[in-house]
Amino acid sequence: MTEFDRASIQVFRFTECGFDAATGEARLAYAFDDGPALVETVRFPGAPFALDAARADAVQRALRLLHLVAGVSYYKAAVPPRIVIEGEGIDAATAALLTSIYENGLGEFAYRNGLTLRGKIPFPVGGPSGPTLSAAIPSGLKALPQETRALVAIGGGKDSLVSIEALRALGVGQTVAWVGSSPLIKACAERTGLPTLNVTRALSPLLFDYNKQGALNGHIPVTAVNSAILAMAALLSGHDQVVFSNERSASYGSLIPGTGEVNHQWSKGGDFERDFAAYLRTHVAAGLSYYSLLRPFSELAVARQFARLDRYDQHFSSCNRNFHLLGERPAQRWCGVCPKCHFVFLALAPFMPKPRLVAIFGRNLLDEADQAPGFDALLEYRDHKPFECVGEGKESRAAMDALADSPAWREDALVKRYASEIRSQLEAADRGLAPLLEPSDDHGIPPTLWGPLRAHFGA
Repeated sequence: MTEFDRASIQVFRFTECGFDAATGEARLAYAFDDGPALVETVRFPGAPFALDAARADAVQRALRLLHLVAGVSYYKAAVPPRIVIEGEGIDAATAALLTSIYENGLGEFAYRNGLTLRGKIPFPVGGPSGPTLSAAIPSGLKALPQETRALVAIGGGKDSLVSIEALRALGVGQTVAWVGSSPLIKACAERTGLPTLNVTRALSPLLFDYNKQGALNGHIPVTAVNSAILAMAALLSGHDQVVFSNERSASYGSLIPGTGEVNHQWSKGGDFERDFAAYLRTHVAAGLSYYSLLRPFSELAVARQFARLDRYDQHFSSCNRNFHLLGERPAQRWCGVCPKCHFVFLALAPFMPKPRLVAIFGRNLLDEADQAPGFDALLEYRDHKPFECVGEGKESRAAMDALADSPAWREDALVKRYASEIRSQLEAADRGLAPLLEPSDDHGIPPTLWGPLRAHFGA
């Protein structure tokens, strides 16, 4: 085992990256101080790739971006005071994007580890051994021939399935794509009946050794990493759109007394989406679009849309315990006790027949009195919003309020408790579903798609 002394580490180095078009394997290398290389491999299906000069150049730019973004998994192990980017340096726009991703994406990590990272993640502009990466894409890269087709990220939960079915209804050609080896995601992808693309990512084994020796650990902006991976996959496979399924609630974090807002899902939020999309256009390939199809909608609007589908009831799961790299996973698709299980159950309940929802989860979570603390956190009642990808407190309050008036739900233990103990303390604005089901115009969806999509959700 390589010795790791976090306190003595002064430098995090981006050493090199490479892509083999014959095998589809990308190698991303990092190091601390003068220590051994931490080498991550990302394998893209479809090799060998025959790339003309323009596309090979775009792929190289996407690879460089991936190298820089994926480094967050390793940087966090020691958070040293200095960053070195070997080889070609980066320009100010690239440094600004990376600083935002690392500072905001490691917000929860910093909070849990008692760290202050803002203003202390110094991505250097320029470089000691070559010209700075240019902000302008050479004109030859602006006309990359692309198939008009979306590469849609699928995560195994309700959100991506709503996007996939919406695009299908609107006649948009798509390939469903995911990163990793989750059997649950694979089963959901296959259930769609659409073409699939599975990228595999192998973290450096040294990182796990370092974790055993006291490396700092915690949540990273994994959506940012997966976005960079799928942007490169899109260029390799000829897709012109990379589509995620993040709702507008992802832009709002947990309000921590004495700390302020900490957003567990920052890289699913609107600020990241806007900045990353703009960067792809200016630094990678001008014709490559990146957006979230669900950005205009609340979690409740997406839940209502999912309730109109039934082909995935016994296939999907939003329970994050299914996707942990390490640790125990639930015996069933839903553990029933985590914030994601709580929220998805609560969000679907106003829109789905009770027997159907209970059959999906295998139990009625709202009739389990001992789960009150978990639901209180969702309501932001005597607790803050959980560090999970769940909706805003006002959405949970509106859903619970609707259930309190429902003959099917009002006798359940937690709904009855809400009606008797909590309801009277809420503002009137927290007691209506209808306003939360209205879409926003703040999004990056292509104009030609937005009108039909809005009509589809309102149908």
